[in-house]
Amino acid sequence: MRGRFAPTPSGRMHLGNVFAALIAWLSARAEGGSIVLRIEDLDPRAQHHGVADALMRDLEWLGLTWDGGPHWQSERAEIYQEAISRLDKAGLLYPCFCTRADLRAASAPHASDGALVYPGTCRGLSAEEVARRSAARPPSLRLRVPAEDDPAGTVEFRDLAYGPHREVLARDCGDFLVRRSDGVVAYQLAVVVDDALMGVTQVVRGHDLLPSCARQTYLARLLGWEPPEYGHVPLLVAPDGRRLAKRDRDLDIGALRERGVPAEKIIGSLACAVGLADPGCEARPDEFVGSFSWDKIGAHREDIVVDEVFLDRLVR
Repeated sequence: MRGRFAPTPSGRMHLGNVFAALIAWLSARAEGGSIVLRIEDLDPRAQHHGVADALMRDLEWLGLTWDGGPHWQSERAEIYQEAISRLDKAGLLYPCFCTRADLRAASAPHASDGALVYPGTCRGLSAEEVARRSAARPPSLRLRVPAEDDPAGTVEFRDLAYGPHREVLARDCGDFLVRRSDGVVAYQLAVVVDDALMGVTQVVRGHDLLPSCARQTYLARLLGWEPPEYGHVPLLVAPDGRRLAKRDRDLDIGALRERGVPAEKIIGSLACAVGLADPGCEARPDEFVGSFSWDKIGAHREDIVVDEVFLDRLVR
């Protein structure tokens, strides 16, 4: 059993990031497993070692220690390129010249999550047309998925909290990116390669990423790897339903530490939100290892509202 933390160093962790990390840590430790730390700095805009160092210090302060890493995605370009080459040699990739504006104009959002379904615009371009367009702008690379009536394109798995999940790739996402037009490897490919090569057997993260599981499961199997099991957890949201983000500076760990909020109170408040602790509890993560279960997480699927009552209990 091997879990992972995979923060993006675009800013200090907020309470939602910490909640997902806590559940990942508890799930691994409850099974006697380990945790690997991976810094997801694929995008050049997220390559800030100072921010990553702060993230690691915050994790240690909270008691969320790790056993392997840190691994930096920005240092793994050759590994990702090898996977892309394998897919390309199998005839599974093609260049795509569509812009985001093109996609919004030509695609209908999938009903479940609002994501755009790629309509296959560039799938059948001739070699001559590809060469002509490539002279004007570099293409991205997309992975061909099986036709909607092909059973090979139906992906099924059981989420640890949300139960059975089934997706038909052609219907629910279409051919998807494995490399952007600026040369940056797409998230879907990078995390599949990293999880496989780092021995990750369980992925825990916010339920907003549940729709990406089918693509990642399909990619892993194409590359000859057994996909990990997935456990998705509720999001922390503002009273208006907006998901907390790193722009919410008053709720990031740096701001809370400056206000003198103890790590034990942060951990206890988050554990209480999903029935792992009583209200007002202050504790270190290892105090919940013995009582952790995914049944408790599955019984608290609703998003966690960070309202005035929640904040008052946290900072008073």
